[in-house]
Amino acid sequence: MPMDAPPVQAEGLVKRYGEIVAVDHVDLTVQTGDVYGYLGPNGAGKTTSLRMLLGLIRPTEGDAKLFGRNPLHDGARALEGVAGFVEAPRFYPYLTGRKNLELLAAFDGGGASGRVNEALETVELSDRAKDKVGGYSHGMRQRLGIAAALLRDPRLLLLDEPTTGLDPPGMRDMRTLIGQLSERGVTVLLSSHQLTEVEEMCNRVAIIRSGQIVYEGVLAELKRTAGAGYRLRSTDAARAVGVCEAQAGITQVRLDGHEVRFAADSDEAVAALSIALVEAGVGITALAPTGATLEELFFRLTEGEGANGSPEKAPVPVEAA
Repeated sequence: MPMDAPPVQAEGLVKRYGEIVAVDHVDLTVQTGDVYGYLGPNGAGKTTSLRMLLGLIRPTEGDAKLFGRNPLHDGARALEGVAGFVEAPRFYPYLTGRKNLELLAAFDGGGASGRVNEALETVELSDRAKDKVGGYSHGMRQRLGIAAALLRDPRLLLLDEPTTGLDPPGMRDMRTLIGQLSERGVTVLLSSHQLTEVEEMCNRVAIIRSGQIVYEGVLAELKRTAGAGYRLRSTDAARAVGVCEAQAGITQVRLDGHEVRFAADSDEAVAALSIALVEAGVGITALAPTGATLEELFFRLTEGEGANGSPEKAPVPVEAA
């Protein structure tokens, strides 16, 4: 396995089903140590992309490599150090959690049988290991899926919607687990539409819409390029909106309940707005910067005018990885 190759590298991935283009020239790179979020609306092409990365389906065009190896050319050798699940993990419901893992470990070989106890402890299922999987909650099955992946002692973990269907405690537990795996040196690629979870877990993201990548890069950089946002509370919100709309350097003005939200080109523009508000007789009770959330940026990138067809040009550039 080439040690200097990135864990995941896709170049020009295309998947067509007749006239339908499910994935349209996707490029993405996951670096060692990333917790990488692959985001998009349902039907955007996330799961199809993951299937191509793992060699489960053949791309119509393009190339996908895991640690420098192509699953279609190198077969099982390309999956050394790689584990995870696409869509929901499946188990024999009439067997216990431990027995399911033991069967998988026996099939996988390579010392996996000796990792069953550790995997159960990592996902905090040791006390339920003797129970049949048919009685597990959805969250427990998701955690058992990660335990099954850990049997391979992976360097790269691919997870398709790992928090879907989980209640808030289950999401918290999954977030903690993924953080612990990252601290242990495991690179994680996860697809999701749970944006709050991704924002807390991931350092880099790719956003896909209609089969095309509209952003790839560092999450913090995406939020920085969105520009500074502000919230304003005043003695007269309606008049404050008018003053904001007339002020140079102030954009994206909207009324949000009793607050005015806006973006600013510079600190100087905000200072000038403060003066203009006072001169207009509008008292300022609160004026504070607000960082753009991943959810806001996601909808900006995925719900533009071209959302039902070809994506419009992204407002932020795709970062070369």
